[in-house]
Amino acid sequence: MISDHRAFWNAQAATYDDEADHGLRDPDVRQAWRDLLAELLPTPPAKLADLGCGTGTLSVLLAEEGYDVVGVDQAPNMIDFAVRKAKAAGLNVPFQHADASKPPLEAGTFDVVLARHVLWALPDPRAALERWRDLLKPGGRLVLIEGRWWTGGGLTAQRTKRLLNGIATITQTRPLTNKGLWGAPIRDERYAMVAVVGVDDAASST
Repeated sequence: MISDHRAFWNAQAATYDDEADHGLRDPDVRQAWRDLLAELLPTPPAKLADLGCGTGTLSVLLAEEGYDVVGVDQAPNMIDFAVRKAKAAGLNVPFQHADASKPPLEAGTFDVVLARHVLWALPDPRAALERWRDLLKPGGRLVLIEGRWWTGGGLTAQRTKRLLNGIATITQTRPLTNKGLWGAPIRDERYAMVAVVGVDDAASST
């Protein structure tokens, strides 16, 4: 199964950035993501793991903003593009070829684990969330950008909330309906969810 996923995403790498929200080639779309992430993340130079980073667009964007970023993706072709993208931007962003659901990163050392459109595709999302939580320092944030796609795939916000139960405290759930993020109007559910580890459940908010 993992090898099948790797082969699929390897094949997608060459055209992956053609999607407006993947390549962020449009300056307005790029700025929309920069603004959104600035609201969801702690201030730089927080240490951040971009899991399932694809071609590294968000990793590079956040490194430009001063974050200490490491990117992980299981598809070597994606990592190749990410490395070249960082080099072209004059940045030294470490990228690792590894399974994003089991990232080979040091536990308890990150301020943020960011995963965009990754959780829904994993065979055991609950186990992945538990591993991701363990990467975080006390008070660290899981920042999940997900959706329930018009194709039928994905995760509803309610499903993601259930997956996080007992793992981290949800502090924010934000619908992402702004077409500026996607380059076009959308017709499905898309959202950002922020959950914090090591805080009292009474502080949670949705």
